[in-house]
Amino acid sequence: MTHRAESSNQSIPWWLVTIVIAGALLTAAGGIFAVVRPETLLESGQHMNQAAHIYANYLVSRNLALSLMLLALLALRARQMLAGLMVLVAFVQLIDAVGDAVTGRASLLPIILVFAFTFLVGAARLAKQPFWQIGAWRDATTPPDVTHREHPRAGDQDL
Repeated sequence: MTHRAESSNQSIPWWLVTIVIAGALLTAAGGIFAVVRPETLLESGQHMNQAAHIYANYLVSRNLALSLMLLALLALRARQMLAGLMVLVAFVQLIDAVGDAVTGRASLLPIILVFAFTFLVGAARLAKQPFWQIGAWRDATTPPDVTHREHPRAGDQDL
């Protein structure tokens, strides 16, 4: 059995499945909420305009795409890709939290920070090595000392 087959057959712990499903649902709900109640994206006293509606639509697209991919990767038991996506979702949440803190919208900060932290812990558990180490992001088939392709594609040039 190959290494890839072994890793995909490993079960994902129930607590991690729960975190991914809850995170996907919360992320999707945030996007849907932006369409249903877009005025919640605005600061107090501001009025909805076309730009705010466009922003709400982008938020829906982003959140639904992330949510669907989380669930698809979980269903496929694609551990490494799921771990990478969980790190991405966590960083999106952390950047959103910074924006909320700067603009004075701190009411959801504790929830956002707990969500991001649990996704980072879950990603660390899924990954073959900690995601804060560069080796976690390299292709398993590429040796770490290879800096160029042996057979460049048409149009590729050495710099």
